[in-house]
Amino acid sequence: MFVSIPTRRKPALRWATPLLFAALWLAFMWTMNRPDEARRVLWLSWGALGRGLGDDSTLWLEAFRDGSMLRLFTALFLHVDWAHLLGNLIFLLIFGLPAERVMGPWRFLLLFLIGGAVSNLAAALMIHAPDRVVIGASGAVSAVIGAYLALFPRARLGIVLPLGLFLEFVRAPASLLIGAWALLQVVFAYIGPAFGAIAWSAHVAGFLFGMVYALFFRAAITRRLRHQHEL
Repeated sequence: MFVSIPTRRKPALRWATPLLFAALWLAFMWTMNRPDEARRVLWLSWGALGRGLGDDSTLWLEAFRDGSMLRLFTALFLHVDWAHLLGNLIFLLIFGLPAERVMGPWRFLLLFLIGGAVSNLAAALMIHAPDRVVIGASGAVSAVIGAYLALFPRARLGIVLPLGLFLEFVRAPASLLIGAWALLQVVFAYIGPAFGAIAWSAHVAGFLFGMVYALFFRAAITRRLRHQHEL
């Protein structure tokens, strides 16, 4: 006589976020070990569309033909300094791991890469300066934050607030914190250089892309989670 023995299925391995974390870290270490001049040449060679595209259709066609569009992706793995890198890595872990858990690694990897490329393109079009490049994974991480908000609209995030002489840990709605962050990105994008050489428009574009991406795949994500629950 055979009987069915229920088994507890192990959670799927989340490999996309650690892979991206390691790739960003290793790429930064490699670039920082190069001489200053070689590092600047690398940024100009692999940064996102430093020459600009504008409204000239011939430049767009040429960028597709010579592979320059790939720089929208390679720029994601270039960072200026430690602060630039660590900020992206921290937010990638905070929002990437839960987002990947429900989306699956491949869908999450596409979110990061395509969202980052779209963000870099938006920044390049807004800057429209041939002598400047867009580098960094901030736009891709912003896409992850947008997807997180769309997937977990009722989630709560822990923050540490200075209250007098003490630090107090409180939990606040993610929609409130992320909404305030997104509003600041819009304001800074409008003000522009007054707040430093940061591609604020990339943050805004990435955030919007991430929300749309997660909502578009919401039905597929729901089916995936239901299938995992039934196994």
